[in-house]
Amino acid sequence: MQAKERISQDMKDAMRAKEANKLSTIRMLLAAIKQVEVDERIEVSDDRVMEIVIKMIKQRQDSVKIYRDNHHNEAADKEQAEIDLLQQYLPAQLSDVEVQAEIQAAIAAVSATSMAQMGQVMAIVKPKLNGVADMGKVSKWVKDALNS
Repeated sequence: MQAKERISQDMKDAMRAKEANKLSTIRMLLAAIKQVEVDERIEVSDDRVMEIVIKMIKQRQDSVKIYRDNHHNEAADKEQAEIDLLQQYLPAQLSDVEVQAEIQAAIAAVSATSMAQMGQVMAIVKPKLNGVADMGKVSKWVKDALNS
């Protein structure tokens, strides 16, 4: 089943089960997907759905941090629940050890020794890790590895 179909089915299931919070989050996700389809006049692929989900998760993570910093825990909890639901539409995330191993393999593949070669390393790492690892962390780890 394609990602978009799975999301639509989950929306129907949430309606039947009268799960209001889950339903609103799924509707938000479907609206974001539809917006991309309308704006770009395309039918989104599973990879593009994954990109949209990742973007929505990052937005909510930023919101959670802001809410927590300002002691709005109820709002932060709501955003966190949305993150937890959205993460169901991503593939299983790799562990930090697995990500580090991929980074080291990429560095070895291009014989990278300095920050000037970060682009080459990221070109190898990004297709393998996009969607299964936090690319912000990956970028930081690549920088750390090349600076050491």
